[in-house]
Amino acid sequence: MAVHSTQNRCARLPEAVPLDITHTSRLSWELGSRVVDDTESTLEGRWQRTEGAWTLSVYRVTNHTDVLKVRTPVGREQFYGVTQSAFESAVSTLETTDRWQRTE
Repeated sequence: MAVHSTQNRCARLPEAVPLDITHTSRLSWELGSRVVDDTESTLEGRWQRTEGAWTLSVYRVTNHTDVLKVRTPVGREQFYGVTQSAFESAVSTLETTDRWQRTE
């Protein structure tokens, strides 16, 4: 008989991104890029790290869901689904740190 874990496993944002969001879902590159390129998603903001070439773009994809697109210094794109309320609670960290600047 198989035993299934009921523990939620959430994806972690890279350490370079200073957001404390406990419930994230990692999306594949194919799904993430399709979702953010959809005509129904809107870019809510973009930040760039002052040290290194990290960027963070936030897209509103539904009334309650945002997708975070993290671009690493080598150009790799990673996508994470988060609730809109979780991002709104955590965005102040980006706004107050000297290491990240809003670009859009």
